[in-house]
Amino acid sequence: MTDEQLIKDFRGGDKNALDALLTRFKPLVKARAKAYYVAGGDPEDLIQEGMIGLYKAVLDFDFGKNGSFAAFAALCVTRQVQTAIKAAARRKHLPLNDSVSLDGEDSPDEVQFSAGRTSDPETLFLGREALRDTEDFIKRNLSEFEQSVLMQHTYGKSHAEIAASLGKSKKSVDNALSRVRKKLVGFTAR
Repeated sequence: MTDEQLIKDFRGGDKNALDALLTRFKPLVKARAKAYYVAGGDPEDLIQEGMIGLYKAVLDFDFGKNGSFAAFAALCVTRQVQTAIKAAARRKHLPLNDSVSLDGEDSPDEVQFSAGRTSDPETLFLGREALRDTEDFIKRNLSEFEQSVLMQHTYGKSHAEIAASLGKSKKSVDNALSRVRKKLVGFTAR
């Protein structure tokens, strides 16, 4: 059966047709996923993302518009993998994932520390000192605008999103980030 016939069968209610398509295109998904790398990630996660892209391709394929399904599927798989990599690189939810309750209600054995954390008091103290020093440097050396831009940038917002939220031009956001980088490089070089 052709890819297109399997898609028609799946859309007609045949679940076996979807299984056949997923099996047929799994080598493509693996090949596309192998071409990418996520720091600290599992290669299997990228394969799963690719399979999601393949499933979306099956759902979205337009017979009159898209040409061959194989080409459309390859594009969808690649874009899904790239989107997953960008999301991982943004580290948008890192502060939430690494957080520990400050309420004091959790007992020490209930608090879950991530692999990157330590319970060594000296390391904790030095880490807090470095954080305070960095916060002080930012407050003393960055303008309010630069601080706002930096904060939104660390949460993974694009330059255009930051510009829109602050009512400034994209160019002024780019310039502010350049100034922030120069200042922070000077600070970290100490």
